[in-house]
Amino acid sequence: MQRDLLGLPEKLTQLNNSDDKQIKIFSGRANPLLTKEIAKELGLELGQINIKPFADGELYVQIQESVRGCDVFLVQPTHSPVNENLVEMLIVIDALKRASAKTINVVMPYYGYARQDRKAAGREPITAKLVAKMIKEAGADRVLCLDLHSEQIIGFFDTLVDHVHAAPVVIDYIKRFIGLENLVIVSPDVGGVSRARAYAKKLNDAPIAIVDKRRMHDQQNVVEVMNVIGDIDGKIAILIDDLIDTAGTMCKAAQLIKDKGASKVFACATHGVLSGPAYERIQASPIEELIITDTIPLAPIWIQSKKVKQISVAPFLAEAIRRIYTGDSVSGLFV
Repeated sequence: MQRDLLGLPEKLTQLNNSDDKQIKIFSGRANPLLTKEIAKELGLELGQINIKPFADGELYVQIQESVRGCDVFLVQPTHSPVNENLVEMLIVIDALKRASAKTINVVMPYYGYARQDRKAAGREPITAKLVAKMIKEAGADRVLCLDLHSEQIIGFFDTLVDHVHAAPVVIDYIKRFIGLENLVIVSPDVGGVSRARAYAKKLNDAPIAIVDKRRMHDQQNVVEVMNVIGDIDGKIAILIDDLIDTAGTMCKAAQLIKDKGASKVFACATHGVLSGPAYERIQASPIEELIITDTIPLAPIWIQSKKVKQISVAPFLAEAIRRIYTGDSVSGLFV
């Protein structure tokens, strides 16, 4: 596994604290390496914070420097262990609020519980909305999210939300290391068609294909791939998704695409959840390379895999933070 730090088209402007306007960046324990890279891109030092567990598992948090009157950005993805990372985020937000921070901006590179965004059966919760309410009640003024599982989650918040996409970073990698010749962009399901179209448009209007799948009844994380809609024969297929978890969908789609005549199969996902049997499935699949970002840290077994390529969203998130802080347009990142 190799890890790249892909830059932005224009050099990012570093920020400097002044007496009348201050920005501070703090990291939870979920992904401190990503936060460190973000701070480095902005020319800032990480804020000092002490987070440690008590013997009974409760968390102790202390902000170890003044944040009074400061615009604070807290970076904390809520991947596994989801509940621990989520509660830690809420406690840090509360600590920052009680320390008189001017604004508290929560940066969530990965939003845990995003897949529980609707009631699919009776007596089920909508946990994605509950998480949004807790973040607001804890004291967050603004939330920056990257590639939410569904756009409707934005509406769950009663605070400002900036929803950005890792597409510019992934597309940059595809152009540099895979090329633009003979590509077909593939959505692993019907729900991801708009995402595939967005990628295809930025890749010289490449054609798209769709994998028709049917989820088996009463089973979690199990799918049955049925057919491919679109021309993939002899083409370099790039599967695009927002996340890859147990890899069942992605690997079955990759095998089907290969069986239907694709010359090579690549897979791209913003969030590498990579749980359960994902490793064995990816290793045994015809996927040449799995391209994921560093929103979630990789376990050692994935770092050693020759099939995995991790690219960094740190420069991209740093630029989004800079624009929020200076009042510039965040949507301009996608023009």
